[in-house]
Amino acid sequence: MTLTAMLAILGGLILAAVIAHGAWTARKAGPRRADPPIEPQLGERQDPTLGEAKDAVGEPFQPAMPGDETVPLVARQLPRKPSARIDALIDAIATVTLEAPVTGDLAISHLPGSRRAGTKPFHIEGLNAESGEWELPLPGQRYSEFQAGVQMANRSGAMNEIEYSEFVQKVQGFADGLSAFVQFPDMLDVVARARELDQFASEHDAQLAVVLRARSAAWTLGYVQQMALRHGFVPGAIPGRLVLAAEEEGAPPILSLQFDAQAALAEDPQASALRELTLALDVPQTPEALEPFAAWQEAARALSRDIEADVCDDRAQVLNLHAFAAIGQELSTLYKALASRDLAAGSLAARRLFS
Repeated sequence: MTLTAMLAILGGLILAAVIAHGAWTARKAGPRRADPPIEPQLGERQDPTLGEAKDAVGEPFQPAMPGDETVPLVARQLPRKPSARIDALIDAIATVTLEAPVTGDLAISHLPGSRRAGTKPFHIEGLNAESGEWELPLPGQRYSEFQAGVQMANRSGAMNEIEYSEFVQKVQGFADGLSAFVQFPDMLDVVARARELDQFASEHDAQLAVVLRARSAAWTLGYVQQMALRHGFVPGAIPGRLVLAAEEEGAPPILSLQFDAQAALAEDPQASALRELTLALDVPQTPEALEPFAAWQEAARALSRDIEADVCDDRAQVLNLHAFAAIGQELSTLYKALASRDLAAGSLAARRLFS
């Protein structure tokens, strides 16, 4: 072999090595990607990855559609909870008196088209003439009286006179359709109670959040989903949101992991580049007994370790253990204040009020 040919071969090998090194460097510098799925060996069990999860009966797990709550797979076997009940603690209640029991079909035909008065939801329930239980009107049942309750406050603020008037108008129309008599509480009294309730709620609301900021390389959406799944997070109902779901069916998620919604809607989850995630805890929505604050801390530490991120506040300041301890002490006081008002965190009334 001539010297010229040997030099040409050597040059080709060096060029190939440079190209390979360049490709490896570019991949390392780009966003971190999800690991490809590993093919299981014969007789070997493989845990499902995001998008391939199976439920308890072996059917593919379907991400929640908008308007649905995402629940853990085991919660699907739990019995459904009854519908929300009217609560004098947070609702203004009107009574609807009948001359004689009416059918559920008749009541349903006269229900208002919308169960909202402005930004405030309301419910109409009937007293079942057979069971003696308050329930949402059902076909084939008979009811001896009705009650309507409108929520006096939520995170949109206190009920005002216009919202209360809308509630009165809708319930009056329902009562007229049944030839019934309806009695409403005094508007000025309701509005005053609503303002007081709203004041209490605004002073005792708490939504905690930390930012997980990438230390070096960004993450693709697929990588974030894969790493979050390892810590129990599943797709939420809203784009750009993964949730650590509660075991109780219909209950709000314990934690949420939020990111850019545009990245969540991208056709290729490997083409995105995320550098920040927000890990949030809505305190009044989850019972203290479930230790959501501890779960929030642990998730922040575990996720930040696995994805190589700093745990920061909204001013980009890195948080230490002392910061979490101080927050924990304040939450202890908050939990006691909510319980003293019969609005314990995670109770149905608290979930409705802080929504």
